[in-house]
Amino acid sequence: MPQAKKRARSYDPARTRAAVLAQFGHVRAAVEGLTPEQLALPTRLEGWTVRDLAAHIGMAVTAVHRALDQPEPAKADAVLLDWPFGTSGNAAAIADFTRRLAADHPDLGAYLADADAGLRALLDAHPGTRLLATSAGALSLDDYLVTRAVELVVHTDDLNAAVAGLEVPYDRQALAACTRLLADALAVKAPGGSTEVRVPPYAVVQCVEGPRHTRGTPPNVVETDPLTWIRLAAGRLAWQEAVADARVSASGERADLGAYLPVMG
Repeated sequence: MPQAKKRARSYDPARTRAAVLAQFGHVRAAVEGLTPEQLALPTRLEGWTVRDLAAHIGMAVTAVHRALDQPEPAKADAVLLDWPFGTSGNAAAIADFTRRLAADHPDLGAYLADADAGLRALLDAHPGTRLLATSAGALSLDDYLVTRAVELVVHTDDLNAAVAGLEVPYDRQALAACTRLLADALAVKAPGGSTEVRVPPYAVVQCVEGPRHTRGTPPNVVETDPLTWIRLAAGRLAWQEAVADARVSASGERADLGAYLPVMG
């Protein structure tokens, strides 16, 4: 796991909470409108149907419930930027749990509604400073909610990709948080200052070893839109494919980010 920088970007707790609830609401509304045939469609997550994916999105939210049910850690021993690098550690167990969850909840609408109501109640009952034991270590509730925004945005994109014509909207604050956290994770994974990565309007980071740019036009620049960046960072899109399709512009001898992607996992 890369060593996360200690001075991480800050996120407004109230906006993050609102973003998580809004994005989950968008997913709930979309899932309630899906037919049995659509729920049975495959997704780009190997072996998962749309039903499995919807159950997993609910699981990403109820993870807050499960973490709050555990004893509070004595102290924080992780930072938010540790989280993206530990997301694949229990992939097999998560996949198994997801399939069992989907089988145990044939009424996905009711399951997601219960998850939503439970999350709202918990957020009203607990301060953002409450520490949680997570896969990355002990994080505050406020920080953990940023990771929930990332999960929700990444899997909303998975859902839209799986069902033709489906256009689940993205909450702007959730999309911004996801873009920024994954851009900052790239800067941790590929530390340096020779390359500027721009994901307007949400993030600009410096990364990759080499001569540090200080003024004028950077010699190495990568630019793309938020969803393309998220797909690259989450392993949904290959670097060479994105460049070939002109979804990414990359100029300069140090602008090839293929060796550093994805950043999650």
